[in-house]
Amino acid sequence: MAEAGKIKEIEQKARKAISEYSLLKKREKVIAACSGGKDSTVLLYILKKNGYNVEAATIDPSIADSTEKNLDNLKSFCEKHSIKLHIYSYKQEFGHTLYSIRKKLDKNGIGMAYCTICGILKRYLLNKKARDLGASKIATGHNLDDEAESVLMNLFRGSPALLARLGPCSGVLSSSAFVPRVKPLYFCMEKDIAQASKAMGFPVAYERCPYAKSSYREIVRNELEAFEKKHPGSKKAIIDFFISAMPQLKKSFGSGSLSYCSNCGEPSSRKECRACAIIKHLDA
Repeated sequence: MAEAGKIKEIEQKARKAISEYSLLKKREKVIAACSGGKDSTVLLYILKKNGYNVEAATIDPSIADSTEKNLDNLKSFCEKHSIKLHIYSYKQEFGHTLYSIRKKLDKNGIGMAYCTICGILKRYLLNKKARDLGASKIATGHNLDDEAESVLMNLFRGSPALLARLGPCSGVLSSSAFVPRVKPLYFCMEKDIAQASKAMGFPVAYERCPYAKSSYREIVRNELEAFEKKHPGSKKAIIDFFISAMPQLKKSFGSGSLSYCSNCGEPSSRKECRACAIIKHLDA
C-alpha cells in the first residue's frame, strides 16, 4: 500500500499540473527527455500509465560508468513498459564526448563548466531531434526543487528575462522551430519522487552526475537544501511566489519574435546560438 500511495501522490500532482497549465493532450506526440535518473523515469512511467502518446529520448554525454549505467537502466525500463527509446550521443552528433569537448574549449581559451556545456548541447539536440520525430512537446523531469534553484540562480544573476522563461511550460515566445518544454512534475518535491521511485523498484542510479559537483547550480542547491532543513517549506514558498509573479514576467518579456542562429537556423536569442559557438571550436 505504501508503494502505491507514494507513486499515486506524485501522479495526482502531475495530472493536476498538466490540467491546470494545459501542458499536454492525450493524442499529441510527446518526447520525454530521459537521463535514466529517478525524475525522468518516474515522469515516463506516469505519462505512459495515463495514456499519453509518449516516446523517450536520451542524450548520452559519455561520462564513463555513470552514463553507461543510466543507459542500461533506461533501456531496461523502456523495454519492460513498451516505450520506444531514441538514443543520441555527443560522440555520434559532434564527434566528441563531453570530457573532450571541455578540453577542446579549454585549449581555445574558453572557460566553461561541464554543466553549462552539457545543458546547452542537450537543449540544442533535444529540440532538433524532437522536431524531427514530429513531437509537439518535450516533457522533462524537472521538479519543485530544480525550479526553486533556477528561480534563485536567475535572481542572484539579475536575469529577469531568463526568469520569465521558467514555469510549468518553459519559454515566453513561440515558433514552429521550437518544441515547447513542459514540466509535469513541477509541483513534486525531489525527496517524494525519490521515495516513489525506490518504492516502485525502478532501475535507477541515484548518484548525482560526477561533473555537477563544482557547478554553480550545485552551490545554490546545497545552500538551499541547508536552508530548507532549518526552515521547512522554503522551497515551496519560492515556487508559490514565482507562480504569482509569473504571468507579469511572461507578459513583460513575451513580446516580439524569436531570432534564429545565422549558422544552423535553430531558434536563438543571439546571432550565433550558444551551441554553434561551442561546436565551431571542436575541429579547431
